[in-house]
Amino acid sequence: MIAKLLGVGTALALLASAAAAAAASPPVVTAPAGAVRGAAEGEIASFKGIPYAAPPVGERRWRPPAPAAHWDGVRDATRFGAACIQPTPLVQSIYSADLGRTSEDCLTLNVWTPDVAGKAPVMVWIHGGALVTGSSKETLYDGARLAREGVVVVSINYRLGVLGWLSHPDLSAESPANISGNYGLMDQVAALEWIKRNIASFGGDPDNVAIAGESAGGLSVLYLMSSPLARGLFDRAIAQSAYMISTPELKQARHGAPAAEAAGAALARALQAPSLRVLRGMEAQDLTDRAALGGFATFGVIDGVVLPRQIVEVFDRGEQAPVPVLAGFNSGEIRSLRMLAPPAPGDAAGYERSIRERYGDLADEFLRLYPSSDMDESILAASRDALYGWTSERLVRSQTAAGRPSYLYLFDHGYPAADTAGLHAFHASELPYMFGNLQRTPPRWPAIPDTAAEAGLSDAMVAYWASFVRDGRPQAVGSPAWSPYGDDRAFMAFRASPVPGVNLFPGMFPLHEAAVQRRRAAGDQPWNWNTGLASPRL
Repeated sequence: MIAKLLGVGTALALLASAAAAAAASPPVVTAPAGAVRGAAEGEIASFKGIPYAAPPVGERRWRPPAPAAHWDGVRDATRFGAACIQPTPLVQSIYSADLGRTSEDCLTLNVWTPDVAGKAPVMVWIHGGALVTGSSKETLYDGARLAREGVVVVSINYRLGVLGWLSHPDLSAESPANISGNYGLMDQVAALEWIKRNIASFGGDPDNVAIAGESAGGLSVLYLMSSPLARGLFDRAIAQSAYMISTPELKQARHGAPAAEAAGAALARALQAPSLRVLRGMEAQDLTDRAALGGFATFGVIDGVVLPRQIVEVFDRGEQAPVPVLAGFNSGEIRSLRMLAPPAPGDAAGYERSIRERYGDLADEFLRLYPSSDMDESILAASRDALYGWTSERLVRSQTAAGRPSYLYLFDHGYPAADTAGLHAFHASELPYMFGNLQRTPPRWPAIPDTAAEAGLSDAMVAYWASFVRDGRPQAVGSPAWSPYGDDRAFMAFRASPVPGVNLFPGMFPLHEAAVQRRRAAGDQPWNWNTGLASPRL
């Protein structure tokens, strides 16, 4: 009838217009937590700023996360929530980005989904920033490109700095478990619990979840793999530039770090805060800035409950989450993090003398791997390997030994703007490629060329990552097969294109494993950034 009245062409045009309008209409999801209205981004739907826990403000500051209140009606989910409170930046870097409004009311997450009626694998992204800075709203972490590969992507906020990781004797006293600290980690667990309950409404499979993170997000992945509270909430793990460092213990000084409660009590005295009431009454931004300027060190805490033991010990005992892992690091990690590298001595002889004093019978092997002939490059490489290379390989070795096929990578890709700045394959430079966001980098980030070659590398990495999230095997059509780590120490190098290899940096892992084991045995030495020329005597 419509065709007769209007003509076939006009009728088809109206039908097409109606279909386009329907496709562009805002998607609405009714989940157990409540109904939300998102935004259509082409074939992807996004939902942003969804609260997964109650605001940790006032008397709820420094308490475990509580469930978010159920809301009535349909909640607008078209805008990111506030970033968590973090120190006011004193300098700008290639990582600096405008995060907009910050607030203590920040425990929100964002979802990108290819099909709200589907049952897709889920990737939960945990942002980096030394547990002090960062946000799920950063443009690098936009999940639309990965969602187009059939993955539901969730990015989360969690409490940062002193507001997320403070231990104090009075906080422990008010806890039923007599513990404090790790609030940011408990936030991450609460987000995973929310995802378990709600993600099916967004087209995600709650029984096929991968956690993923870079830098402090990678450290968070290790914490979650080590925490009994997170057991059963994820099925795979991706750890990019993670670091398996020593961690302060709650009530005693060990491994060269003061007891976390003692450090918190010292901070309270420095802030002239004689009680929790005074601390909880301090304005959040002022408290955060003063704590950061006062040298508050933001780490997890070995409390026997949330984190039962040092991460290394958890893995040695086989008590970590028994899941497949994809892990790796960048060849130029320290090029953009030179504050982590010790200064070079005046000459090669001084370099060699210092290494021999510190490494003893391990010194010959250290100097073979990191010779004095190019001290700057050796210092960068030694710092990289002791933190990120050793951690990545230890992680895949542990999971492989536990019968979980795992995969190692090295990101070694450069491009003109980065290489000219001396930043070849710098820390976090893989992120735009594996997220597929080459043109969505922070303002001071070395610009990535808009070329087919760069897009091709990104497409391959997106496919590998999405495939691993899907079934634990990284595969990409048209790209080389990625073999699991095994006796040949197989890995994938990402250079101009993916290149498979074996036996990455021969000798690297045994040297740093031996150094860490000696520090553990000593009991009074941390294993973190104090390596090479900054190492204690082993």
